[in-house]
Amino acid sequence: MNRKIVSILFVSIMLAFSGHALASKVSGKAPNFTLKSNTGSNLKLSEFRGQVVMINFWASWCAPCRQEMPLLEDMYKKYKRLGFTILGVNVEENSAPAKKLLRSIPVSFPILFDTQNKVSKLYKVSAMPSTVLVDRNGNMRYLHKGYKPGYEKDYAKQVRELVRE
Repeated sequence: MNRKIVSILFVSIMLAFSGHALASKVSGKAPNFTLKSNTGSNLKLSEFRGQVVMINFWASWCAPCRQEMPLLEDMYKKYKRLGFTILGVNVEENSAPAKKLLRSIPVSFPILFDTQNKVSKLYKVSAMPSTVLVDRNGNMRYLHKGYKPGYEKDYAKQVRELVRE
């Protein structure tokens, strides 16, 4: 086997067994933004100060996004009474496919439309989905890039930690 193939196999194996390697701690104030929501109103991140906020960047063409959406809905329902919310930020220029998807996978948390990708650029989104957890003081605390089954356990653990603070 040549070195290139061995290197690719090694990286693939490491990613397969790392599971949660794409989750990391982050710090700094969460950049504020305003986006149009699925209800037609504008929502600002700063309006949620005092709550733990999960900002989930997603797209309708993203299979892992579709896979985690019902799990995020379950988490939202479970923890919202503790001061937790999710802002689902769709990053597609045309929001029609997202709206169609939401008819088959309905959620009760706010969905926002970043049709010009200003917010995804502000947050330097480089993977779909990408999830940022923000504490009650507006500080970014955790970043997850991508989604694999089991990540929702990390999300829940981190949400419980942040709502207790």
